[in-house]
Amino acid sequence: MTGETLVPRRRARVRVPVRIVGAGLLGSSIGHALTKNGVDVSLADSSPAQLRLAVDYGAGRPAAEGDDPALIVVCTPPDVVADMVAAELERFPKAVVTDVASVKLEPLRELRDRGVDLTNYIGSHPMAGRERGGAISARADLFVGRPWVICRDGETPAEALALVEDLALDLEAAPIEMTPEEHDRSVALMSHVPQVVASLLAARFAEAPEEALALAGQGVRDTTRIAHSAPELWVQILTANADPVLEQLDLLALDLETITDALRDPDRRGSRRTTADAIRAGNVGVERLPGKHGQRRRFETIVVMVDDVSGQLGRLFGDLGDLNVNVEDLRLEHSPGAPLGLAEISVDPATMQHAVDGLTSRGWRIAGTSD
Repeated sequence: MTGETLVPRRRARVRVPVRIVGAGLLGSSIGHALTKNGVDVSLADSSPAQLRLAVDYGAGRPAAEGDDPALIVVCTPPDVVADMVAAELERFPKAVVTDVASVKLEPLRELRDRGVDLTNYIGSHPMAGRERGGAISARADLFVGRPWVICRDGETPAEALALVEDLALDLEAAPIEMTPEEHDRSVALMSHVPQVVASLLAARFAEAPEEALALAGQGVRDTTRIAHSAPELWVQILTANADPVLEQLDLLALDLETITDALRDPDRRGSRRTTADAIRAGNVGVERLPGKHGQRRRFETIVVMVDDVSGQLGRLFGDLGDLNVNVEDLRLEHSPGAPLGLAEISVDPATMQHAVDGLTSRGWRIAGTSD
């Protein structure tokens, strides 16, 4: 024996054959995670090239005649989800079928209108993704700590619900039950409208002068990060969830009109208060967002200047580890025209001063704190 501590492997809940239809980012990521657990994962995709790539990366094996999956996960674009779910239910009538589409009500209505037996169908949606899609971007840890919405109804068999919940838990996601209506209203506010806002804001940069773009900092990068998303996919999502998205956009338009009117005449009585109230309302809203592991704790930030030299971030994290300071979040910003960057580190308020003092004593330059 070497004396090292052995960490027992967590027992997988899903121990049945799983078929994944759609070997893109989400499908391949699910495949990677299940394959690591020893699950027999078969992959199907309308694109032979995408399928071969997902198999080459280890997300599963190609589907074959004679497969008898107990769980099927449909990971296709939203506009064909209903078609795929219906086809899979017909082909494998004993299997539980779920999907990961970001809109739940429209596919469900379409399936009901067709008269499809939905006893073994449970819609679901993992709130996870990346700006880049495809099997090449897939990761086994994509769902860790992320909400996974499960939309059951009164006719859902308990064992079917348990299987989909087990899938989410094996991928280390956090299952949440919602109705399709609750889900679509929630994602309109938390995902779909932010995508529209980020895209519209980023579009303003298309013809911006270079001297303006040179001033871009972390704030604008954070605000527009998701503007890289694929237009083809988002046309489908926004169209399928148009009513809840429109409701939120109309409310946002009223807010924009209010602050626009205030800024047109900033010396008018009440204009400054209107502007301040808008910013303060944002403070209140962002503080309600759950952070790491769903916590609603408030963290303090330390901004550390990091030389643009190989190994500096590793040394910074090593020093924080030596100081027994846990990093709750990290953002990096490069300084234009300077060989350094700024590391904005979120820490527990109780450890902030200890971290500042310890880092300073080790030669790190502190550019600022949030206190």
